[in-house]
Amino acid sequence: MPDFTGADLRGAQFERTDLTGAVFRSADLSQAQFRGADFTGVVMAGVDLVDVRIHGELRNVVVNGVDIVPLVDAELNRRYPDRVLMRPADPAGFGTAWQTLEQLWAGTVERARGLAPAQLHESVGGEWSFTQTLRHLAFATDAWVRRAILGDPAPWDPLDLPWDEMPDTPGVPRDRAARPSLEEVLALRRDRQRTVREVIAGLTKESLAAQTVPVDGPGWPPPRSFGVRQCLLIVLNEEWEHRLYAERDLDALAAR
Repeated sequence: MPDFTGADLRGAQFERTDLTGAVFRSADLSQAQFRGADFTGVVMAGVDLVDVRIHGELRNVVVNGVDIVPLVDAELNRRYPDRVLMRPADPAGFGTAWQTLEQLWAGTVERARGLAPAQLHESVGGEWSFTQTLRHLAFATDAWVRRAILGDPAPWDPLDLPWDEMPDTPGVPRDRAARPSLEEVLALRRDRQRTVREVIAGLTKESLAAQTVPVDGPGWPPPRSFGVRQCLLIVLNEEWEHRLYAERDLDALAAR
């Protein structure tokens, strides 16, 4: 295995690199950035975590002997009371969650209309622009609702935008440089929102508890069976989290 003892790797870029089981001792990781990284099973001992920001899925994260996940969840629920609606267990709960998301997003889109069109293509802190965020949500709906639940093997629109770390896949668009107008993206967005709304309106206890039929053909998710509830929860989570990111970035763009 490669040994980098004593090496100066400042500014190095590790993309789609497998570091499973790697050992870091007396390593300076200050100012490092991790995006789309998997930290499952990572152990950090004798580390200094100062001015660190973490955004992602947290499960069983123990800091100095304390599982911080329940504490983080409680604080997020306090800040955003509607967040508790995003883990529904029955069809009515999914209807309420989706209606809430549509209302929240309507306010966010109205904020975006107040900015100059060019600003809606600006990145804040290396993240997606506002229009790219909406394009990614179209991809999420196409992947988990139109493909996984409804069985369309290739539901993609040319403006769909997968997450950056997804490998190039035949037939799946990923034109990160496209600059569609807000109205073009919103037309796609409204169509995909309608699809989710119709699927949720047609849910029963039995269909919500069912498994999807594996879809053949390249794309995402992979051709295997998923729980219908799992697919819809993924869409709710994508919609919820990306709206928070969008609101954060709109604040920064307005301040400019």
